[in-house]
Amino acid sequence: MFIAMKNYILTLLLLCIVGGLLAQEKQLTIQGKVTNMDNPLINAEVQSERTGEVVRTDASGIYQLETSPGDLVIFSYPGLSDMEIVVEDVTSVLNIKMSASVNVLDEVVVEKTKIKSQGQLRKEYSSNLNLIRTAFGILDKDITSFAVRILDKSRFNYGGIDLASAIQYRFPGIRVERLPQTFTKPTIYLRGSSQGFFPAIYDVDGMITDQFPDFVMIENVERIAILSGLGLVTKYGGKANGGVIVINTKGANTYRDPRTGGPYDRALLRNNIYEGSAISKQQADKNLPEYLKALYATSSEKEAKDLYEIQSKTYRSSLYYFLDVFGYFSAKWQNVAFADQLIQEHWYLFKDNPIGLKSLAYLYQVLGETEKAHNLYKEVFILRPNYAQSYRDLALSYIDMNDHKKAASLYARYDYLIGEGFIRAEDAHFTPLLEREFSNLLQLYGKELTGKDFTKGPSLNSDFEGTRLVFEWSDSEAEFELQFVNPQNKYFNWEHSLLADPNRIKEEKLKGYSCEEYLIDGSLTGNWQVNLKYLGNKNLTPTFFKVSIYSNYGTKSQRKEERVFKLQLKNVNQELFTVQNSNSLVNN
Repeated sequence: MFIAMKNYILTLLLLCIVGGLLAQEKQLTIQGKVTNMDNPLINAEVQSERTGEVVRTDASGIYQLETSPGDLVIFSYPGLSDMEIVVEDVTSVLNIKMSASVNVLDEVVVEKTKIKSQGQLRKEYSSNLNLIRTAFGILDKDITSFAVRILDKSRFNYGGIDLASAIQYRFPGIRVERLPQTFTKPTIYLRGSSQGFFPAIYDVDGMITDQFPDFVMIENVERIAILSGLGLVTKYGGKANGGVIVINTKGANTYRDPRTGGPYDRALLRNNIYEGSAISKQQADKNLPEYLKALYATSSEKEAKDLYEIQSKTYRSSLYYFLDVFGYFSAKWQNVAFADQLIQEHWYLFKDNPIGLKSLAYLYQVLGETEKAHNLYKEVFILRPNYAQSYRDLALSYIDMNDHKKAASLYARYDYLIGEGFIRAEDAHFTPLLEREFSNLLQLYGKELTGKDFTKGPSLNSDFEGTRLVFEWSDSEAEFELQFVNPQNKYFNWEHSLLADPNRIKEEKLKGYSCEEYLIDGSLTGNWQVNLKYLGNKNLTPTFFKVSIYSNYGTKSQRKEERVFKLQLKNVNQELFTVQNSNSLVNN
């Protein structure tokens, strides 16, 4: 049995290698338009890193370049910031909007000695994520005498009531205590610091306090560090027995807070009260494609089918048209059989297109057609065996099919392939999400899988209970801004774009994933509203966007609801949905 399993794994690994080699050999021609402030850029350089070939845009800003999947294409123009795009198997059109360059400090030369001056550390701070500013200068995580754990802004959980809940599930062993009389002033305990008996203190841009800094908004934080160990007492005094939480804000300056005499960040005073700026679904529907407006205007299913016969001749080469009419006949007339027939008749548009297959799988999941969605995720897995997302999607699909053993084996296989180097190394964003889902599977079905129950513990990254939101997008080029409005009507934004976070986008493309999670614990019950502003996908096609809403996540009463949105209207903040935290209710 062991030999057969070993041979099976080796065969799978060989298929993964062959699939990767075939993907590298595939030749692509990409084209598009390069602009700045909506004006075409003439003679902008477009370079293939793999071949070194350079082409220039013409008088209309148009270019065309021969490349292959996995190549890095670099767009450059004097005075504007370079843009780097990783080519995928489906990449054909890349319309690039370039922006003004930002001056940064010169690269720091590494000296022979490991000990660096404060001046050197200040120069490195923006690029070295192992550094944290404290009241006693900049600390280097690698050479301190106590334990230092650092989290930069790209890994924050924005789905919480305040700074405490935003970081609670990103650092193992954090316990947040909220007493009724001091609800807005939580107390944080750190595991490993005097056994968690003493609360942590805070160092906010050099200001030391034992009171929770409720004046700090998470979107204005640059970096957070958890410090623990006996060495802290020497610097911070006896109150540091419970550890220190160091918070570096983005705009800390030399101005003094008249209440404390310490520095404060003027950006923290920004008004973030939500004023209902997002348009409703009904308003967004006014921008539907004309063919959908015409279909919705019909008075009977027969009339709609007759109109479809006419329209399909015009749109027979448009994958997105058939996704739209599939959704229309399934939802409007509850005729899934006819919708299936339309897809089968035009399967040539979908069969080799992972974006189209994944979009269709989203729609099937919302309809409750789990087996059909499962078959599509298997097709995507075959097309993209080296994508991290392929393993996650198929594992979750097996869970929907109640085949928990195959789901667990996929999670284990993914971990094995990472260890063997056949899939790119772990990722700061995707890996914690995957670990949470694997541990959740073990908690809920551990007895079925192994014959014993699994309990929660930091090693499983599974100490979260509450409402969990997972966002996924079919097209990895999609850029958007999510806005969360909490029950107190305060909002915070997370932007997923090349301009806001180019390193995150590059990592997603190299490792092959397109998802993000947000955790809303039970600290603040009530209605949360989620809005979205679509920024485009470097093409004229829409993006399908799926949201999985888990109520009572991490408990035996856990439930999941899935919603799908078609993103096409650009640069307009739109309402997506509201979720009632801790009550498992989701509304339009």
